[in-house]
Amino acid sequence: MDPALQTMINNMPEKTGKSLDEWKVILKKESFEKHGQAVNYLKTEHGVTHGFANTIVTLSKEENVSQNDLVTNQYQGKELLKPIHDKIISVVTAFGNDIVITPKKDSVSVIRKKQFVLIKPATKTRIDLGLKLKDKQTTERLENSGPFGTMCTHRVKLENVDDVDNQLIEWMKEAYSKAD
Repeated sequence: MDPALQTMINNMPEKTGKSLDEWKVILKKESFEKHGQAVNYLKTEHGVTHGFANTIVTLSKEENVSQNDLVTNQYQGKELLKPIHDKIISVVTAFGNDIVITPKKDSVSVIRKKQFVLIKPATKTRIDLGLKLKDKQTTERLENSGPFGTMCTHRVKLENVDDVDNQLIEWMKEAYSKAD
């Protein structure tokens, strides 16, 4: 888990008066169609600050969706990209036993001590693979991070399984070694 998020969870009882688990119980009793409604409820009815309210609602929702469901949902309507995702996961998990795969709503983070790969089905025909390769020159294929911003330093666009080639595997290994 991200250290900042863990700190926020640890500070929650002192700052909000309740633990994350206690807040989850409260939210389960309510029925909100939208994320913002639940956040506003915590802010107005319980005096929780926006940052804590947003975190509580987000973590409450994630608990209800399994990691497999998160990945499955990412590839709805983009099923042709799933084999690319699976090959990337197969390659990176072979790098070492210290890797954590963390699916989110629209991407999958691959973490050692730090995130070093980010897999995002960007369109129906393309995965954007983010890499953390500080001080590495961009090339025609190894682009700047683009929409990833500071989460990654580079991006590679993948359209088929063959794009996960030796060059890409070497870049992922390099990112893995720098994430120590």
